[in-house]
Amino acid sequence: MNFRKINIFEKLINEIHGYLNEKQFLIFSSIMVGVSAGLAAVILKSFVHFIRKNFVEGYLYIQDFKLAYIFLPLIGIGLTILIIKRFYNNILSKGISFILQAIAKKSSFLPFHHMWAHIITSGITVGFGGSVGLESPIVNTGSAIGSNYARRYKLNYRERTLLLAAGAAGGIAGAFNAPIAGVLFALEVLLIDINLTAFIPLLIASASGALMSKIILNESILLNFKLKQPFDYHNLPFYILLALLAGIVSLYYVNVFSFIESKFKKTKSKLTRWFFGGTLLAILLILFPSLFGEGYESIKQLSELNIESFINNSVLKNLVSNKWGILLFLTITFLLKSVAASLTIGAGGNGGNFAPSLFVGAHLGFAFALLLQLLGFNSIPIINFTLVAMAGLLSGVFHAPLTAIFLIAEITGGYELIIPLMVVSSISFAFVKYFHPDSFDVKKLKLKGTVVSEDKDTSILGKIDISKLVETDFTILKPEDNLGVIVENIKLSNRNIFPVVAAGGKLVGIITMSSIKKEMFNQELYTKVFAQEIMHKPEIKIKHNEDIFSVMDKFEESGSWNLPVTELGVYRGFLSKSSILTEYREQLLSSI
Repeated sequence: MNFRKINIFEKLINEIHGYLNEKQFLIFSSIMVGVSAGLAAVILKSFVHFIRKNFVEGYLYIQDFKLAYIFLPLIGIGLTILIIKRFYNNILSKGISFILQAIAKKSSFLPFHHMWAHIITSGITVGFGGSVGLESPIVNTGSAIGSNYARRYKLNYRERTLLLAAGAAGGIAGAFNAPIAGVLFALEVLLIDINLTAFIPLLIASASGALMSKIILNESILLNFKLKQPFDYHNLPFYILLALLAGIVSLYYVNVFSFIESKFKKTKSKLTRWFFGGTLLAILLILFPSLFGEGYESIKQLSELNIESFINNSVLKNLVSNKWGILLFLTITFLLKSVAASLTIGAGGNGGNFAPSLFVGAHLGFAFALLLQLLGFNSIPIINFTLVAMAGLLSGVFHAPLTAIFLIAEITGGYELIIPLMVVSSISFAFVKYFHPDSFDVKKLKLKGTVVSEDKDTSILGKIDISKLVETDFTILKPEDNLGVIVENIKLSNRNIFPVVAAGGKLVGIITMSSIKKEMFNQELYTKVFAQEIMHKPEIKIKHNEDIFSVMDKFEESGSWNLPVTELGVYRGFLSKSSILTEYREQLLSSI
């Protein structure tokens, strides 16, 4: 790496920064971030294509039996684990939930090494056959590029968050050559609140990322289709039924993935997770070879009505003798995709659920259309149902209906299917939303206690960490202290609240100046009255790890301006309503 050239490049950007005002520099920065994220998407896609061509398709064949399906995913996941252990200290946060966590709790700062770590690890995982997608690593990479660019040039929190989202938009746009989908993904999945001025940087970044993909990537690597049949409104009832099925399958996908992922997390040994997950994945790939890798090749085969090619690679091919057998094979395949994806992640691989959800949707749509044809509805356009169902699953799994609609519209080269796309995506989203109000990634964060909300006030409050606001400069009294000692402490203190703490640090009571005014001026009581006699027990206490919304409820209930904070009963300090309001005001100003 030529560091001198990098320094010259940075100096050039700093010079440009000096000539431009803040808004102009933000536009310029969105171009730089979008181009970088688009290039990252191109590099990752090309890296996976290189591994697939040179290691999977080139060598590991013995007659008709593909050894790649047995060994390569296990090898790829193992290499990913070793790289993370050797170069990243066994820690590489994965998934979109990590980005949401950074926005909500870490001022939109992402680690520097995330700009390349996900490209290497996910490329190896997917290239060697891991049954996950590259879009989540691309989003992580693009977001890290935007975040670190903003950090390098000292942009504020709002601009940093915007460039983080711009990097994600550029990455998605570059992965699919779909700029509108990139913008909508950033808005629906990452950004909680948005104003009109933010659209321009997102649009420019997304267009820049798509341009990199258009110029550099071979069209065969991208996911794209050509429609062969127009939309027929007579099929609308079938699309509505497909939408309901997409909602049901989306719920199934999320629940199965979450269940298996939670089981892997309970296993402490990484070696056990790798061997167990990789072995189960290998078995699935032998039976259903289309589960190998992202699955985009299988989707293209379905769109070309070429299903024999991946059935022939399965050891079950002799059992599939007619169209009903094909229907059953396809159904089992898409039901097992969530299992394969969760095994890949659980075993230690790196990837996401974007591509798997498209895979499941394509197979669901094809199977549903095939079923209708077998039932006598011969005019059903199988390819159209295949494409529309992809949007239904993407909408249901990610709670991102607009992204789903425009992604499929863009990769099909037009808006011929816009009506069924809107119908299926919206119904699937509404169905899943009823049972799972939060998306897969937001639910993960809420289980950790992180608040993510579309409401701006709720979102800002959720960023407040009460542990940083606890005040500890209160004079501590003992239960056996007499009134004379208490008065002396009052003279030396600037506070009017005094915690009474017993042996072991346990908070047993509170004394306030207002509650002992009469006793203070009666010196005869100085040796006769003790703290334990005049204190009052705190009815409401705040736990050190309590969330801000519960804390606000306690302030409302108590009517107090200060409440004690404890950790397992041990006194830690006081939390005041004024400190929370001050922090809220600062967070609000930084988000404008």
